[in-house]
Amino acid sequence: MDEQATKDRLTRTAWLDHGLRILARQGAAALKVGDLAAGLSVSRGSFYWHFKDIGEFRLRLLERWQERTTDQVLEQTDASTTGAARLTHLMKLAFNEDRSLDRSIRAMASTDPAVAEMVAAVDARRIAYMAKVLVEAGVESRRARPRAEFLYWAYIGQSTVMAPHHSSMTERDIDELGALFTR
Repeated sequence: MDEQATKDRLTRTAWLDHGLRILARQGAAALKVGDLAAGLSVSRGSFYWHFKDIGEFRLRLLERWQERTTDQVLEQTDASTTGAARLTHLMKLAFNEDRSLDRSIRAMASTDPAVAEMVAAVDARRIAYMAKVLVEAGVESRRARPRAEFLYWAYIGQSTVMAPHHSSMTERDIDELGALFTR
């Protein structure tokens, strides 16, 4: 098998991971089959081997985003911590991650109802998870949901802050905030 044939047989996951990188760096307008293929040094045929069209690719891209930024994060958090430490762990992951992909997906959602629906479902799932974590940490059920929503709004808002010195938090600050929200 020649080198070009090997390159043209990228996996579906490789295409999706490349698409997520491009989306994070350049936005949705850069998600064009020819440009994506060129970025991977393969033919357009490789793309069409895995995806019917760019619409299917975008849908699978959103599913991959959900898997990486929600499913895997919640599973990891459940497996590694308990009680109030779970909220703090989750906050440390969330408030100190690169948010460029999230910003690009939310920008897509502002003009595409299908993307907006998926983002809303992810948001609802994340908020429900945080509310559950707060209840497990001892917060009354009636107080858990509003606190979870407030924390999530802070998380979403943080990604829009442009001054670098305001866009991250120290672990100590997160520990103190976690304690504040679990009282």
